[in-house]
Amino acid sequence: MHRLLISTVLLTALIASPLPAAAQDAHPAVTPTATGLFHLLPADAVTEHVLKRPAGDLPYTATAGTIDLRGQDGKVSAKVFHTAYVAKNAPAGRPITFAFNGGPGAASAYLHLGLAGPRILEFEGENRDGTQPALSDNPDSWLDFTDLVFIDPPGTGWSRAADKDAEAAFYGVRNDAEAIAKFIALYAQKHGRTASPKFLLGESYGGLRAAKVAAALKDSQGILVSGIVMVSPLIEGSFIFRSSDDPLGAALQLPSLAAAELERKGGFSAEQMAAAERWAMRDYLVSLAGSAPSGDEADRLYTRIAEMTGIARDEVARARGFVGDLYRKRPDGKIASPYDAAFLYDDPYPESGADRGDDAILDGYTRAYGAAFAAYARDELRFSTEMTYRLLEPDVNRRWDWDGTRSTTGATGDLRTLLSVTPSFRLLVAHGYSDALTPYGVSRYIIDHMPPSLVAGRASLRVYRGGHMFYTSAPQRRAFSADARDFYQRPPGG
Repeated sequence: MHRLLISTVLLTALIASPLPAAAQDAHPAVTPTATGLFHLLPADAVTEHVLKRPAGDLPYTATAGTIDLRGQDGKVSAKVFHTAYVAKNAPAGRPITFAFNGGPGAASAYLHLGLAGPRILEFEGENRDGTQPALSDNPDSWLDFTDLVFIDPPGTGWSRAADKDAEAAFYGVRNDAEAIAKFIALYAQKHGRTASPKFLLGESYGGLRAAKVAAALKDSQGILVSGIVMVSPLIEGSFIFRSSDDPLGAALQLPSLAAAELERKGGFSAEQMAAAERWAMRDYLVSLAGSAPSGDEADRLYTRIAEMTGIARDEVARARGFVGDLYRKRPDGKIASPYDAAFLYDDPYPESGADRGDDAILDGYTRAYGAAFAAYARDELRFSTEMTYRLLEPDVNRRWDWDGTRSTTGATGDLRTLLSVTPSFRLLVAHGYSDALTPYGVSRYIIDHMPPSLVAGRASLRVYRGGHMFYTSAPQRRAFSADARDFYQRPPGG
């Protein structure tokens, strides 16, 4: 999450291989006490806690701190902030999960306080709009079945590069993956977790990042991951940063727009969604790919699209059925968020024909994760710093090196290789039905077009009611956490 930020613009020693040359040589000698903001980062804080849960109390140790990344010259090029949770008295072979968000430019507080961590920030009651954030024990915490390490990549959270010149060595698809892989290798060595089953959890751009990190771990660090969980992922840029008149992209997005309209009308059902999916990939796709329809054929097509999406029929007709640029601005003076197309809010510029202003989900209530995490780290984890916690950093997004272009960057090839060379590797992809930013139809299409011999019983898609951050709904978070538990507890290769 995190604009995928795409929608608006959209560690102490080397292990195996060094960071890219840019990270090694692009900045002068640095020390933690003399460089930039490093002096504001305190020593690691270790605290003891107990998670209250229906199954009984779970004692655990929390560590909030940093790991140094170094270049070949041995100098610190970045400090990576992380929060680790390790259950006490756990049996041998307990897995460990390394989690991060996306953006690029997003910190891990979303997954941390929104989904998997032992403390949860609920958006309900007095905190429905995020103005009165308060944490409580998370009854659905993934700590129940895996130890957790939440990572803030350099430039986000409290993670910083040594100086401005050094930042470029971390702001890009390849360098980012190598840096996080190095962090994981250093953490595993430092804490004796080299033999633990390792999983990656990534949201939005973090989905693509997870596949790239898994590949970097394998190739640069000699570490094989047991599985990846992707939440509302970007997997292939060609589907997300597509042209607005691309027939396949439109067909893969349409079910998400249909789900949003069904939610608004109170008529959502699995049967309705199955019908929408079939129609989108058959009649709708064929109609968009062919010549413009006319007469009764056009009337039937545009009427059906209007009924499915809630967009006026005349607008649908003018766009020839391509509605990806139309669904946001509503005729009743409301705006639909791409993060959840069922979520409507007042249009701040109703007189404008263009969609303007902040997004009510990304720039609204979910911003509370930032201040809530900073207070939590200070008051409960005993990690206190005067440094600003960067929940979303647009500068990282603007400067990101996509290793080509956004529309040509993808991770399908990485996933195919991981499934091929590691027989026990498995993949779980989770989406919200009404997420119009990274539609679930795209992930379904990608999985369906991988070789059956690779994905059968090893790669699965789960879809929940809600949008990009469907886990902000307690029932959907509970359902997803239960599915994740089953995923982790499945025998390797099973």
